[in-house]
Amino acid sequence: MSTVNVLNMSGEQAGTVELNDAIFGIEPNEAVVHMVVRNHLANCRQGTQSALTRAEVSGGGKKPWRQKGTGHARQGSTRAPQWTHGGVAFAPKPRSYKFHVNKKVRRLALKSVLSAKAKEGNLLVIDAIKLDEIKTATVRKFLSAVKADGKALIVTPAVDTTVYRSARNLPGVLTAPAAQLNVYDILNAEYLVVDQAALAKIEEVYA
Repeated sequence: MSTVNVLNMSGEQAGTVELNDAIFGIEPNEAVVHMVVRNHLANCRQGTQSALTRAEVSGGGKKPWRQKGTGHARQGSTRAPQWTHGGVAFAPKPRSYKFHVNKKVRRLALKSVLSAKAKEGNLLVIDAIKLDEIKTATVRKFLSAVKADGKALIVTPAVDTTVYRSARNLPGVLTAPAAQLNVYDILNAEYLVVDQAALAKIEEVYA
């Protein structure tokens, strides 16, 4: 098992903790991670884009000119796609972009990105992430102290409204409870800042 330092919110070392190799020590599977990220982004799409085909736009019932003898190309309707105010060829219609990914595949992808963060040295374990009041400046100071400036994902043991509301105005900073981690947010963040109790919960759930 690999060992990482545990820091307090002031950036000082408060001990060490061993990481479970079954979660933080596997060889990342890039193909699986790509599939799960694609699935996440597809599931986020609303699928409400819509346009009218030539059958749905109004007008165009009369043939604009006779078939032969005018010197023009033959036309049957002024609502064909090449005409102004005509319909759209192959018009997009509302649809669902969702597709299913197996639970084992999703878990492997999550373990892959967690292992990658640990290998890169961008997994920061904090002894306890606690705030007495909702204050964005406190979170900014905390992240600066632990050298997690930039995109960061703060992981708490459970839903913590104070931490969430304090961090939500910081650009690139997200919060998530341990039970609701997703591959895209971890991959998108440069630093993974994890409460020590949340780390134990991750190992308990995904080991």
